[in-house]
Amino acid sequence: MENGNLTWVTEFMLLGLSDAYKLQLFLFFFFLFIYIVILPGNVLIILTIWSDPCLGSPMYFLLANLAFLDICYCSVTPPKMLADFFSHRKTISYGGCMAQLFFIHFLGAAEIFLLIIMAYDRYVAICKPLHYASIVSRGVCCALVGAAWVGGFIHSIVQVALTIRLPLCSANKLDNFFCDVPQVIKLACTDTYVVEMLMFSNSGLVTLVCFVLLLISYTILLVKLRIQSLCGKNKAASTCVTHIIVVFIMFVPALYIYAHPFHSFPLDKVVSLFLTVVFPLLNPMIYTLRNKEIITAMKRLMIRCLHWGGK
Repeated sequence: MENGNLTWVTEFMLLGLSDAYKLQLFLFFFFLFIYIVILPGNVLIILTIWSDPCLGSPMYFLLANLAFLDICYCSVTPPKMLADFFSHRKTISYGGCMAQLFFIHFLGAAEIFLLIIMAYDRYVAICKPLHYASIVSRGVCCALVGAAWVGGFIHSIVQVALTIRLPLCSANKLDNFFCDVPQVIKLACTDTYVVEMLMFSNSGLVTLVCFVLLLISYTILLVKLRIQSLCGKNKAASTCVTHIIVVFIMFVPALYIYAHPFHSFPLDKVVSLFLTVVFPLLNPMIYTLRNKEIITAMKRLMIRCLHWGGK
């Protein structure tokens, strides 16, 4: 139904990553391989932490929640993207588009807040080790994780509320492989300056502030470790470095997408692909490969499973 040059958009056409069939075939098998190998790895991390009493500290509880968040996050866009590689007409309904937009920002913001909680956990462990157990108890961890989810929900609701009220033109092509605010807002038949500024404040500015705070906090922790005794210092420093690596590879793409005006740039699709597909799958793996306790616990879990299977 049209009214002037406005229309009720019922679906969007996704232009995808490429029109070249051979490239699409390569990308399909490449991302399918990543998905079916690393996704069970995240599940293994959660099962290992939940089943091993030696991994009962708040740090591992938060890591298990991070792995769960990443499983949810990488279930939003990759399945649709993989299916679209073999579809001649890549479309998504208006409701599906808004749902995808909601869950991307909901889970992404919750993960950002969870990384801040993990930084707080490391601060208490390093700066107040004698009071660590009482300050970062299981109840406090559950409350903080719940707050991260609530914060992500509020952030996402604001994004959807600002997007859903925009009048859209008859053009319904989104130059990406999923629905997100920068693509949908380009289809609006009205001046979007105020909306863009509100969305920038809610996404780009919040992401930038969190990124700076995390860098400052980990820099302070590393400086603190340099002046402490050697006992346990290397392990704590290694954990902090791992956290810094994850912060960089998550925040830099997010800042590239959301911390500038909503105009197209050459690397938009590549950065979006890394942020929504690659990083959520690899994120917990980065923590795991640098953590001997989790690797040892995984070996114990696999031995127990083989033992039970042999009975």
